[in-house]
Amino acid sequence: MEVVHPRCAGLDISKKDAKVCVRIQGRGSRRTSATVTTWGAMTNQILALREHLVQQKVTCVVMEATGNYWKPYFYLLEDTLEVMLVNAHDARNMPGRKSDVSDAAWLADLGAHGLLRGSLVPPPPIRRLRDLTRARTALTRDRARQGQRIEKVLEDAGIKLSSVATDIMGVSGRAMLDVLIDGRDDPAVIAGLAKGRMRSKIPVLAEALTGRFTPHHAFLISMHLTLIDQYGQALGELDTRIAEAVEPFQAARDLLTSIPGFSTTVAEVVLAETGGDMRVFPTAGHLASWAGTAPGSHESAGRVKSTKTRPGNRHLEGALGTAALSVSRSKGTFFSAKYKRIASRQGPMKALVAVQHAMLVAAWNMLTNGDLYRDPGPDYYTRRVPTKTRARAIGQLESLGYRVILEPAAGTA
Repeated sequence: MEVVHPRCAGLDISKKDAKVCVRIQGRGSRRTSATVTTWGAMTNQILALREHLVQQKVTCVVMEATGNYWKPYFYLLEDTLEVMLVNAHDARNMPGRKSDVSDAAWLADLGAHGLLRGSLVPPPPIRRLRDLTRARTALTRDRARQGQRIEKVLEDAGIKLSSVATDIMGVSGRAMLDVLIDGRDDPAVIAGLAKGRMRSKIPVLAEALTGRFTPHHAFLISMHLTLIDQYGQALGELDTRIAEAVEPFQAARDLLTSIPGFSTTVAEVVLAETGGDMRVFPTAGHLASWAGTAPGSHESAGRVKSTKTRPGNRHLEGALGTAALSVSRSKGTFFSAKYKRIASRQGPMKALVAVQHAMLVAAWNMLTNGDLYRDPGPDYYTRRVPTKTRARAIGQLESLGYRVILEPAAGTA
């Protein structure tokens, strides 16, 4: 087998240290050597490892993506050496030979023969943007959990506010919770705090607000509301930092927000997770496969056993899921027509994945060509295959017992 890197190093990384195997390909009568040493995970020890690898004239360093422990090694080595971060699934060792030392030697051997693919590690500006967008997503979910905990406390108190109000953390719901915490227990007075369309529900609200709300419940809800306010403040600060971090990529974000269903938040997540540079993905299909929105391939003996999508970037999948769900409820767009067309045959979940795939294909082409999104229209499939559309409509009418005779409309051929 051809050797791509005669001098290759494999790193098996743990929290405290890393086993480093330096593999040097032999020439002529000289045998191939593989030396394994242990290096600590502290910054000074990693810098010493870098000097050691440079002295050994290593041309490629391979390491597995193990939790977050790979980051100190990768960031300190990438400035001087060619570093390849690989998926642990792709570099899995032989059963029965699992140890840190053998893993390091296995990584060095695979890397030397060019049998591994490197994972996407974006440049530092994108890394900072990615950290910020992921933190925003985590805080948003934590804030939502506090609202769910408030609903559980209200249920314990016999207060059925969530059965009447769509959002108990809205303006009306928050005002009612504040009054309950203050100790006022007149359901009619509390229901009178409803705003806007909620005022039509005042009689039902008065009934729902009748319960056994105690100081114990008031303490718990007050605590959760305080946490929600703190989350809101932190999210506001994050939005400010994200706006500063995304400024160099403003043009790319403007392109992405022209896609139906893509909010500013979704566009920022897509930029943070993909890096915005589509040159790392040879085709739109590569991007869709990396994101986990493309059908898998599992064929044996001429029989297709599964086309289930493979796991992808969960942060990107979450943002795309939000965008696809939003656009599936819209009207007059290509994506909504695509969703309805597939959902009628294969169900809503597969239709959402198909819409996510189509969105990523559009994003890849837009970021590659620098063009704004141009919607093909909800009648795209009708215009593309009119004969099939006509036959389907006739078949539906005939199944209902009608006899269909087609006549060209005036002015048409």
